[in-house]
This record gives sequence, C-alpha cells and structure tokens, in this order.
Amino acid sequence: MAKDGRPQDLWARLRFSIVGHLLANPPKRGMLRKELKRLSRTLWRHPVTGAPITFGYSTLERWYYASRNEVRDPVGCLRRRVRKDAGYHPSLGNELRKAIHAQYQDHKTWSYCLHHDNLVVVVEDAPELGPLPSCSTVTRYMKSQGLFKQKRKSARNTAGAERAARRVEQFEVRSFESPYVNALWHLDFHHCSRKVLTPEGEWVTPVLLGVLDDYSRLACHLQWYLEETTQALVHGLCQAIQKRGLQRAQMTDNGGAMIAAEAQQGFSDFGIIHEPTLPYSPYQNAKQEVFWGSIEGRLMPMLEGCRDLTLDSLNEATQVWGEGDYNRRFHSEIGMAPIRRFLEGTNVGRPSPSSQELRQAFRAEVSRTQRRSDGTISLERQRFEVPSRYRHLKRLRVRYARWDLSAVDLVDARSGTILCALYPLDKAKNADGRRRRLEPISNDAAGQDTATSPASGMAPLLKKLMAEYSATGLPPAYLPFSNHKDAQDATSNSHDED
Repeated sequence: MAKDGRPQDLWARLRFSIVGHLLANPPKRGMLRKELKRLSRTLWRHPVTGAPITFGYSTLERWYYASRNEVRDPVGCLRRRVRKDAGYHPSLGNELRKAIHAQYQDHKTWSYCLHHDNLVVVVEDAPELGPLPSCSTVTRYMKSQGLFKQKRKSARNTAGAERAARRVEQFEVRSFESPYVNALWHLDFHHCSRKVLTPEGEWVTPVLLGVLDDYSRLACHLQWYLEETTQALVHGLCQAIQKRGLQRAQMTDNGGAMIAAEAQQGFSDFGIIHEPTLPYSPYQNAKQEVFWGSIEGRLMPMLEGCRDLTLDSLNEATQVWGEGDYNRRFHSEIGMAPIRRFLEGTNVGRPSPSSQELRQAFRAEVSRTQRRSDGTISLERQRFEVPSRYRHLKRLRVRYARWDLSAVDLVDARSGTILCALYPLDKAKNADGRRRRLEPISNDAAGQDTATSPASGMAPLLKKLMAEYSATGLPPAYLPFSNHKDAQDATSNSHDED
C-alpha cells in the first residue's frame, strides 16, 4: 500500500481492502457474520505507521454496509470525516489573531516557536487577549494565513531509498473462476503478428488492448494502438466501463501502464480492487492468454488478403469480429456464448460513471511546492499559475494526466474535492503589465467582501442543444485531434475524399 497519499485516503484504501473482497465475492446466506469474525481476528498494518492493528466485528460490519450501499464511491465513503471546525482555529480569539498578525509584520524572520514564546509574554501583559493555545496551534494558524518565515531554510528534504522486498510464494496451480458477472476483469496488451501501414508510410507492429470478464469470458472492449502506454490503457478501459458497467476487481500484470499513477488513482477512486499477477506468472492471467489464441487463429487469418492494412481498418474489423463473432459464438469452457452468460449471470457490477467522471478519476494526484515569487507550480517541465487566494499553501495537491495538460485541477488535501482548474503560465499576456488585486486568503487576513466571480460554464441553451444532439446517438461531426499522427491521418482522409 502506498504511503505517500493523504491519511484519509490511506485509511479508506485499507478499510476497502479488508471488506472489498466481500463485495466482489459476496458470502453465502448466513456466512457474513462468520467472515467478519474471521477478519476481526486478522492482523493488519496501520496505513500510516505500519504497526500491526486489528479491528472489531462491529467496526468491520459498519464498513461493509457503508461500502455496499454506496454505488458511486465505495472507497470515499470509508474516509475519515473532516472535522466541521477544521481550518477555523476556534481556540484563537479575534484579538489574539490581530496580535499574531501585528507581531509577524514586525518580525517576519522569527521562527514559529519564537513567535509563540513572545506571545506568551504578550498574553501575560494583556489577559483580555484570551488564553494562548499551544505552539503547534499557533504554527498551523500562521501557515494557514500565509505568515511564513522569510528566512530561507537550510534543511533539505531528502527522499529515502525505496526498498522493494517482494515475497514470492509457491502455490499449487489451479484454475479459478469468479462466480459473478463484473466481479473480476482481465486486462492485457497483445503484440500483433503482422504490421500495419501508418499515414507516414511506415510499417508498425500494433498492440491490442483486450478487456475480458472472468465469469462470462465476454470481450468488454478490444482496440488496437500503436504503443503500449498508460493513455492507451485508460482510453480503452474507460470505453469498456461505459459499455459493460463498473467492475469490482481488475487483474493485470505488472507492466508500466498498469501500475502507472493515473491507472492506480482511477482504480482507487472507483473502488476497483487491483490484483496484479506475480512476476513471471502468466498462468494467473491464463484466460487472457487463451483469448489471444482466438485473435491470432481466427481474426488475423481472415485479414490475410488485406495487404495495405491500416490501424483504422484493423480496429473496425476487430470491433465487428468481437461483437458479432466471438461474443456470440459457443464457448466450450462455459458451455454457451459469452454474451448469453454475461446477461444471465448475477451481476455485481455498478452503473458506469459519466465520461467526465472517468476523465477526472484516471489522473495522477501529486504534491507540488508552490513558488512564492510568482505563485506557480511545475508539472511536466511546464509552469502553471495558482490563484492568489491559495498563495498561502506551500504544498499543493494536483490532479492531472501526463498526456492531457489542458485539464489540471487543484484538489483539497483533506477531502480530495476539486477546488479549481489550473492553467499554464502565459508570459506573453503577463507582459502587458496589468495585474489583478490579490484575493483575500480568509476573512481574518483581509476583512473585505470577496468580489463576485463572473459567470462561468456553458450557457443553458447550448447545454440543452448539446444534450439533444447527444441523445440522437450520432457521432460528433468533426475529427478529433489528439496528436500529430491523427492530424496527418485526418489530412490524408480529406485529400482522398477530394
């Protein structure tokens, strides 16, 4: 379990890892109490300290029903709730806050401990300021108000060496099958046995992303890509979720795309248990390996006569074959067609999230230090502007996908909610010399009414027109542009039509 996330997320992931398997594989009638009793006797690792810890039966029962009753975010409902007075510092009175601000203005190079020691004397001389809380409370308040020590710190935060100690256990090899639809999905990439011709006139070996349901063997989604990347994985997996529903567990190997931060964050947000296979153990994902035999033994032979095979034509043929042949053909292992078993089986999956929710989930969440000189942070060798109302935050939590820097969001470090969008630094625009007034950090710092923000978002009429167009089922009447290869492909297609 990762130790670099928020404590609330670490606790939620631990709790879901304990009861999540009961959702993917529900116990038989009357066996839930026995399973919870067994889990209550199991030792777990504390998500922050790593110390051994146990949980009571009633606690596990509460987690189980809370996660089971939550459809959209079964992990988020297990997070520790944020205190209602978090960030308000109720132990500090208004007069004492003014004294802290006044003392900081006179002594900006003092340490927080020195500020507290001097405030002790100030409060003794002026009891009307109220009781002085602890040094840690004063420190948190000063940081929340942007009252940082001006002297540059000399201490360096060096990252410790990560020790990857993997324990490979030897077990008997046995076939397995999930008893429910959408309880477990398999996902893997397969290198094609032949090459395709790109618009640049190059022969490239494509890779196929295949997503299979364990119980029904249904091909949830199949798509060819030029490279095995995290962007391709997220692109294909999101389509599988929108087609078949949200799965409970996902089995993959330990490839770079599968363990990337974007994929792991999406699994965590949607409560998908990620079950990676052991190194050098392809037999654990044997159903996927058998499916590749159908690709090379049935689909590819039917394309032998296509010498000028392109990625688009290969994808079109694969979609037709997957839905019209494989999913509807008799499967000897299950004794029926995959689509029939998928529809007739007990489905423990959940409804698919919206496209926007999928895009927001499958993004990496990282921590960045804000540069106080100009209020920016760095992502992928590019700087992004932070709104001035968040200038007091030293460390920021940011969500983004490496392949799409047009959607970068600042998130709350405690709750994980999206606060605002961040945009790239526009040096040319900033050169005009016009500057906005600094927005107040809080009511304590400014004492002024916050200016009304301008209307944002899409107009209601345009929203209605887009919804009506989407309901027709027709594809958008334009060619999306994602990279230079797509652009050249679109250009070549337009010339062909002429």
